[in-house]
Parts: sequence; structure tokens; C-alpha cells
Amino acid sequence: MNHARRQQELHQSAARLIDGLLRRGWKVAAAESCTGGMVTQVLTSVPGASGVLDYGVITYSNAVKQRELGVSGESLEAFGAVSRMVALQMAEGAARKAPAEMGLSTTGIAGPGGGTPQKPVGTVHICVWLLGQTRHEQLNLLEECGNDREAIRETAVLRLLELALSVLAEAGETSRG
Repeated sequence: MNHARRQQELHQSAARLIDGLLRRGWKVAAAESCTGGMVTQVLTSVPGASGVLDYGVITYSNAVKQRELGVSGESLEAFGAVSRMVALQMAEGAARKAPAEMGLSTTGIAGPGGGTPQKPVGTVHICVWLLGQTRHEQLNLLEECGNDREAIRETAVLRLLELALSVLAEAGETSRG
């Protein structure tokens, strides 16, 4: 998929997520590492985002992940910053800090350097936390995106928004009491 098409899909997905959250009266918070603020940038490009986006933080360093989101040093040591466990703690930490009903997170290796055989460039963990339940996906985007940093970041954000929409659909139309 080319850049223009990804941008169109990002905007459409963000608009659908904002609409779904507005209908429920829910807030969203985002914690980003490899996407460097792109999740919140895409969300704030949609009119009405101020009604749902409550908190966004870029946690590029492990120290900020710990200080701002409560990511445990033990998880960082045992699994590394690019891991399922850290993505889960980032999403929950953002939601609790806001506070918000939904927390979103990204952590990964966008490239072109920084990959290892165990965690190659294009490895991204995304997570959605909704009212205490989590959904996580590990993305392997190198083949799909090549060693293109922007394509990896944009695709990770698009997949995160798609995951959030899926989680929201599963939650139904009930607003939080």
C-alpha cells in the first residue's frame, strides 16, 4: 500500500474510532514509542477528537515508560521494551493515568537499524486496553513495508486503529455508567 492510500485509511479509521468513542461517552489515551506521536496526530486530525482524546505520551526511553506509565523494570529487563508485556503495561498505564476507558500503545523497531535476529526491524507490538481487558498483536512488518521507517510506523498505527475498532465493536454500544 502506498503512502497516500495509508494516509486515507488512517484518517478513515481514526474518524470511525472517534465516532464510536463519542457515541459511548468514552475517553482514549495513547502511549507511543516507535510511532513517536503518530497515533495522537492521526486522532487529532479528526474533528471532535477533543471530546475523546484525553492523554497522549511519547515514551521513547525505558525511564519514561517506567515513570509516566508504571511499566515495571522487571518486565523491561526480562522481555525488553519491544515486547507483549511492555505493550500491555503501556496501554493500561496510559488509560489509568488519563483516566480513560481505552488505552492504546505501540512499541517496536521502525528501522532502518536497531533490529536483531530475535527482534528484526518491523517488529511492533500494539495493544488496546479497554475497561480492564486487553488485546495485543505482534506485527512483523518488514516484508510488507520493506526497510521503510515511515511505512512501518504508518502501518503500525493503522493496525492499532483497526484493532481498537474491533475491540470497540466487541464491547457493543453500552456506555459506561
